[in-house]
Amino acid sequence: MDPRRVGATSEVGRLRTVVLHRPGAELRRLTPRNNDQLLFDGVPWVARAQEEHDAFAAELTGRGVEVLYLDALLTEVLAEPAAREELVAAAVDDPRLGATLQRAAVSHLSGLAPQDLATTLMAGLAHDELRGGRGLAYQIMGRGDFVVPPLPNLLFTRDSSVWVGDQVAITSLAMPARHRESTITRAVATHHPRFAGTGQLYDASLEHLEGGDVLLLAPGVLAVGVGERTTPGGAERLARRVFARGLAHTVLVVPIAQERATMHLDTIATMVDTDAMVMYPAVADSLVAWTVTVGDELPDDADTVELAVSGPRPFVLAAAEAMGIDRLRVIDTGLDPVTAEREQWDDGNNTLALAPRLTVAYERNTVTNAALEAAGIEVVPIPGSELGSGRGGPRCMSCPVSRDPL
Repeated sequence: MDPRRVGATSEVGRLRTVVLHRPGAELRRLTPRNNDQLLFDGVPWVARAQEEHDAFAAELTGRGVEVLYLDALLTEVLAEPAAREELVAAAVDDPRLGATLQRAAVSHLSGLAPQDLATTLMAGLAHDELRGGRGLAYQIMGRGDFVVPPLPNLLFTRDSSVWVGDQVAITSLAMPARHRESTITRAVATHHPRFAGTGQLYDASLEHLEGGDVLLLAPGVLAVGVGERTTPGGAERLARRVFARGLAHTVLVVPIAQERATMHLDTIATMVDTDAMVMYPAVADSLVAWTVTVGDELPDDADTVELAVSGPRPFVLAAAEAMGIDRLRVIDTGLDPVTAEREQWDDGNNTLALAPRLTVAYERNTVTNAALEAAGIEVVPIPGSELGSGRGGPRCMSCPVSRDPL
């Protein structure tokens, strides 16, 4: 198997390569004043978050998974003039700044070495850090305000891109605090030699679609959650494109509650085996899906593909049929409502499969993990007390670049 092969057709094929982002200076920018705006539920202890993330990465590498770090990939592409220009322009594309401050920020950023520029693009640029700051907007800003806001949610590499087959979808993130993440992901996918020639399936300019809402249930079968982050229009656009490119034959569109605790489909359900999921008990009996397919004749223009939509049906029935299996097993966690709600909040259902029946989960969700073990799923427990403050688990923190076919 070529170690540099890219692509994934399932959630559970043996994981070969993954992109992670070790939390860094961007998390140190969080304060009680801005953490809500930046989508964190508290101010994490950064050193401990880094220790927890290092433990996560060590578990992956110890099982033969190649870990690519986003900051290193970004630093490497910033040696490319076209990538620098794109990312500097995106960083200052903000109506708060005004033309004078934008020019000053471009001058400052353009003079940074690749590693320093990478750090600044991720951690942000504060008012007092800008050399040669000027303009009305600059003078009115407070000392603690940001000319370029930080990106603490880069930790969750799953959301800004997702691989479907051998192509990558650069997603369209819904929350303003995360919009610029996709510009970084796109620059890496476009300019890094590791991904040279890779087809790009989606773009940040399109309808909102986030990677945490996309599950590769089986080869040719996708589930896309629609709710707080991904819109029905985004699901429809993705369906047309995967059909036109021969990457899938069925897309299941799954409505989920538009709430913080269930922001993505992968916060309530993740695959742990070729025919099994762990799922939040409160939705196991009520989750439904619309089945989206297409005829044999596809037009040249993906965006004019005529879709056939049927449903809704119970999700587990629609998924089993699309996957070509007798039934999709939902692992019964046996949780009482209070424990279920607690472990859902702590990302108990957000697991990262390393292979069939082998999955990474936060150690704190003891009841869910015990149920997984009882069902024959080996659990690799990792700490997550600080990492979880951004409401994301092991799957959220990982973007698989390469998995073995099933």
